[in-house]
Amino acid sequence: MPTIITGHNPIARFSMTPSSTSADVPACVLITGATGGIGGALALEYARAGTSTLILQGRNRARLDELAKACGKLGARVVLHELDVRNHDALMQWLADMGAAEAPGLVIANAGVNINTGPQQQGEGWDDMHRLFDVNVKAVMATVQACIPAMRARGEGQIALVSSLAAWRGLPETPSYSASKAAVKVYGEAMRDLLAGEGIKVNVIMPGYVESQMCFDMPGPKPFLWKADRAARVIRRGLARNRARISFPFPLNLGCFLLAVIHPALSGWILKRLGYRG
Repeated sequence: MPTIITGHNPIARFSMTPSSTSADVPACVLITGATGGIGGALALEYARAGTSTLILQGRNRARLDELAKACGKLGARVVLHELDVRNHDALMQWLADMGAAEAPGLVIANAGVNINTGPQQQGEGWDDMHRLFDVNVKAVMATVQACIPAMRARGEGQIALVSSLAAWRGLPETPSYSASKAAVKVYGEAMRDLLAGEGIKVNVIMPGYVESQMCFDMPGPKPFLWKADRAARVIRRGLARNRARISFPFPLNLGCFLLAVIHPALSGWILKRLGYRG
């Protein structure tokens, strides 16, 4: 059963950031992968902005408890659930239960992992690739599918899918990660169009390099590295405006987009010059 922790500072929930209003802050937000860098920063960002209930999923119980304590001090009621999202049946059942019991207005499918080609560029392991796609693609799709029925019944809701700027053009150090994030981007854009007429908003989030353990574990250069709290603010504001694609930072987004549209021989040469060598 989920753990429910009630915030013990009720006044704090009304202490909003200057750009926030009650209209752009969902009353209930569910975040998968909340124990990661962006997920944890998003939990704190929504708690500060005045979200009443946060539903946080992750595998690191100690980190979940830490987040619950911090968000509780900001006035949020926190529901925790320790779960490996690779168990897609359990994930979908839990999301259906949360949809019925808590009716989250915003669900952020943030859980993700990364692998790389290794220090000697020996390539990715097949088992690791399976694990990555189970988390980065299948779990994201399972999250969407599990949340749609309750949102359809209410005639409203919002689902945000975390992709990456690597979705624009695959990086030689992280081919499977890049492919998984491209799949999330395309799926999210298609689902946005499919569900728009039913009152369900779907958004694709495409961050660049954001400070987190997963980011630091990635090989290669990390230009325009952002702090996680800065990324969380940009994401929350973009979701409040229902932007179809929330991609940042601008210079890196523009560069990645251009790499996607020019000839792959040229983009590969540019990546090599920039230090992405595979």
